[in-house]
Amino acid sequence: MKVIIVGAGEVGFHIASHLTLENKDVVVIDNNPEATRRISDNLDVQIVMGSGSSPVVLEEAGIQQAEIILAVTNSDETNLVACLVANILSPSTKKLARLRDADFDEYHRNFREHAPHIDTIINPEIEVVKTIYRMMSVPGAVDVGEFADGRIKFVGVNLEDESRLSGVQLSDLPDIIGKARPLIAAVVREDELIIPRGNDRLEPGDLVYFISEEDKLLDTLSLFNKYDQPVNRALIIGGGRIGLRLASLLEENSIYCKIIEQNPDRCAYLAERLNKAIVLHGDGSDQGLLAEENIQDMDIVITLTKDEETNILASLLAKRMGARNSITRISKFSYFPLMNAIGLEQVVSPRLSAINTILQHIRKGKVLSAISIKGEQAELIEAVALETSEIVAKPLSKISFPKGAMVAGIVRKENIIIPTGDSVIEPDDRVIIFARREAIPKIEKILAVKLEYF
Repeated sequence: MKVIIVGAGEVGFHIASHLTLENKDVVVIDNNPEATRRISDNLDVQIVMGSGSSPVVLEEAGIQQAEIILAVTNSDETNLVACLVANILSPSTKKLARLRDADFDEYHRNFREHAPHIDTIINPEIEVVKTIYRMMSVPGAVDVGEFADGRIKFVGVNLEDESRLSGVQLSDLPDIIGKARPLIAAVVREDELIIPRGNDRLEPGDLVYFISEEDKLLDTLSLFNKYDQPVNRALIIGGGRIGLRLASLLEENSIYCKIIEQNPDRCAYLAERLNKAIVLHGDGSDQGLLAEENIQDMDIVITLTKDEETNILASLLAKRMGARNSITRISKFSYFPLMNAIGLEQVVSPRLSAINTILQHIRKGKVLSAISIKGEQAELIEAVALETSEIVAKPLSKISFPKGAMVAGIVRKENIIIPTGDSVIEPDDRVIIFARREAIPKIEKILAVKLEYF
């Protein structure tokens, strides 16, 4: 598969990194020498200097041979034009554009239906707001993903000393919690992702990823000493586009909300567009202001400024002053491993949200969704099994999956199955597959050929 990426920023860099590790043919286009130098120094990809909206540059990049073009620059206009020109030069190439401006929100469907030069529109700001809201809804969750229209949850939680599962060997779980146990898909220990086996133990400090049915989620979380804590009062620090989107969503769900924004003109803009949220002018990292606004009464503080150092400081300060929880926006992926060490467990990134959305459209086969976890060390992929699949009609224990991959869930019409070795996949089942990065090419081959996905 040949993929052209227009834009060598953080999203372009990490998508290129992800795809090169899967031995895909990647070409990156950008006119910024520093950005392209970073990619050429770290990745084995072809670099084309120039504008991704130029037909000459696209032809030099080999647009006619590309299966997919991803336009992910920081300019919505450049992304739109790049897809338009790509469609003229190579109509069969699948085109994805990142559009962040809220002015385009109401027109996404129109673009997909009436603009043949765009197959998919990605708005990372919409996706990151959904991620934040899911985190707010799942107590103690560090990471939350959804499959089967939200009926299956993929949740990551930190295992604490007092948890009843601390020190437990996985093979002993049935004796401790019965048959209705969660499927533990992965454990992250000291920044290493582990696919656990029956003789592995859960240790304090582990980040444990599990699969659960939605109606059993609270019971499953209680096993990890995470209990339902409804969010009634929220403080948002940073009133940019993401802050406005989140505040509007919280208003819709009757959650009391305050926003602190430093720009007075932006404060006026926010006040005009929000009905119930209280807009405050000030510095969200000002201890005096936080005390004045009774930070200790807040169920959650979400820091969403464009400056990640400010977000980190404000989150730490808010928790120290008594806020129950915090969610911190981070842009630099290099910061992610540090967050848990300094006490910030819940972290979101618009760029990571964009990458997750892009992955599901890159994957071969009829992939319904894909979630990248733990610095892209692994993915969860949701796809549909057809009658011709070799994994249909026989127990999972009899199927040879690549090392580092497992079936984590099966959705059969209205029924949700957390699989065991005796589970059998039937035609038209939606199958959720967990795979380490090195196993993904083999999974893709299975999805595209053996399973005959569209």
